[in-house]
Formats: sequence, structure tokens, C-alpha cells
Amino acid sequence: MAAQGVASRLLDIMEFDVLPMTERGVAAGNKVFGAALLRKSDMSLVVAGTNSETDNPLLHGEISTLNQFYAMPDRPTTQDLMFLSSHEPCPLCLSAITWAGFDNFYYFFTFEDSRDAFGIPHDLKILEEVFGVEDGEYRHTNAFWTAHSIGDLVEAEPEPLRTQLRTQDQRIRDVYAGLSQQYQDSKGNNDIPFN
Repeated sequence: MAAQGVASRLLDIMEFDVLPMTERGVAAGNKVFGAALLRKSDMSLVVAGTNSETDNPLLHGEISTLNQFYAMPDRPTTQDLMFLSSHEPCPLCLSAITWAGFDNFYYFFTFEDSRDAFGIPHDLKILEEVFGVEDGEYRHTNAFWTAHSIGDLVEAEPEPLRTQLRTQDQRIRDVYAGLSQQYQDSKGNNDIPFN
């Protein structure tokens, strides 16, 4: 698919595949993180998943999605896929993406969004305390993969598409804001580390 269609397709996957799963996950007491895998060739959805930390604190959205992927009998190779994450992946998920052999990932919300808009500062704290990476400034292009901000892709689109995608972006953000409040209101009822 041409580069111009990437932002639009990723926003569609966020809104119509990842977000509905995340709504169900948050209703069950999980955090607001989700992910999806798409074929590079045609950007068709392979699998989508969401956070399942109430079952196991390691089951972040990306890890849950990878578990579903590796349970597939006829899965494509990771080199043929795009990795979409609702939020910039935490250190656990960055490692999982790397160990699984993905050469890319795309994220909707930044670490700063996770901290400031969602009240979940743990990604930045772990990066700083464990890895000595301040302000989440890991290398977005390295020997393993390249990270892409969906927001940057949206801003690179020509008008009038850019304005349309900004509207969709805001619509997704608004739903996530409600889910974040729902999670924050209910998180005292679970025993997830790093609420």
C-alpha cells in the first residue's frame, strides 16, 4: 500500500478493531493498551488484542496480541507484518517486539500521553530507572526496528486528508479519555502491580 494510505489504515484499525476490544478489556478491569498486526503487502488485519493484566500482569496489549499470533497455525512471518500499538510500547513490550523479529512498530499515543493523559507513568519510570533512558528517548531507529508515530504520519498527509485524519484521531482520543477515566475509577478493585 502506498505510504499515503498508512495513516488512514492504522487509524481505522485503531478505531474499529483495537478500540472495541479495549473497551471490553477496560470493563473487565484492565488498562487501556491494545495492539494489532497487519500484513505489509495489503495492510489487512492479521490479529488484534488488548491488555489482559487481570489474568496475568505480563499480558500487556502487545503481549496478548503476540500470544494470539503465535497460537495461529498458519501465521505469516513477522518480517511480513506491521506492528501497531495503541500506546508507545513499554520496555517489556519493546523487548517482545524485538525478540519476535518485527522490524517496525507504529504507535498512537506517546509515553507522555500514557503518563499525562492516562495517569500511567510506569513506562517512563522503568526506562529511566532500569535502562538510564531519560524522557523516553530510546533510539527510534536501531539495528532491530524503526518506530513510527501515527501522529507524525497524519501530519505528513496532504490536505484535505490531513484534516479528516485529525478528526478521526481526535474521535479515538475522546473514546480513550473516557476509558482511561473508567479504568482509573475502578483500578482500586484489582491487584495489578503498577496500577
